[in-house]
Amino acid sequence: MKLLVTGGAGYIGSVVAARLLEAGHEVVVLDDCSTGHADAVPSGAALVRATLRAAAGDVLAEGFDGVLHFAAKSLVGESVEKPGLYWDKNLGESLALLDAMRVHRVPRIVFSSTAATYGEPERTPIVETDPTRPTNPYGASKLAIDTVLAEYARMYGIGGVSLRYFNVAGAYGTYGERHTVETHIIPNVLKVPLGERESVSIFGTDYATADGTCVRDYIHVVDLATAHLLALEACAPGEHEIFNLGSGAGYSVREVIDVCREVTGEPIPAVEGPRRPGDPAVLIASSAKITERLGWKPERDLRSMVADAWAFIRS
Repeated sequence: MKLLVTGGAGYIGSVVAARLLEAGHEVVVLDDCSTGHADAVPSGAALVRATLRAAAGDVLAEGFDGVLHFAAKSLVGESVEKPGLYWDKNLGESLALLDAMRVHRVPRIVFSSTAATYGEPERTPIVETDPTRPTNPYGASKLAIDTVLAEYARMYGIGGVSLRYFNVAGAYGTYGERHTVETHIIPNVLKVPLGERESVSIFGTDYATADGTCVRDYIHVVDLATAHLLALEACAPGEHEIFNLGSGAGYSVREVIDVCREVTGEPIPAVEGPRRPGDPAVLIASSAKITERLGWKPERDLRSMVADAWAFIRS
């Protein structure tokens, strides 16, 4: 298939673009490189450096079989400070993309959504039928895109799949995390043995979990890419499907730090502090639906995520 990968110069988008090329697809990346890196685009893919609003119509006019949509602003804190930016970039540019798909009759889209659409869940693991009550503009803007996708499927026959997940980690060879503002725990912990930080912070040690620290879901970026390829094949005309991607169990903050110590061979000092306001004890998504329907399940564990991330950072 000839496929457009929006945000393909970013962390997840670049890995998916590489896996698509390996599967024999033709890939074009559309990315303004405001947060991504042009040198992260796989050599076999063409890069169009522009915003979706400016270029989606012209690019899709060349004829495409599908879109994998990763382009988005994704910092929760920034979304609270600048909600208008997130509604404009996330929802506004996604609307431009979908309308270009409608005009040029592109039949399918896989959307990189987020489990942040659920907000603070009533239960875990979270399933797709649970209430969606996002607690920040980032999650709200992604939920709005899910809603628009459902409408474009119903009204124009586009086949859409939204994938909702929490934390992505690991690397794939030369493709890994290079965020200007890093908020993810694994690369931040690994900054300590790199000499870029003196210690790592643990926010709260009195949660109702096995070791008192928060438990979160983590997925290896390669497993995530596999889910996107499966979802691409599952897009059905006129239907919008939502799948959660999760480990089903999760890992605690202490477990993440301990595995980073094991992989790097460094002590990695940890400083314990009070809870952060609004941090739930456990956030885990169930992947039972996508396992049953598409046969996907995560294959790589936390040690693999840390080891691959560590190899990428050192390279």
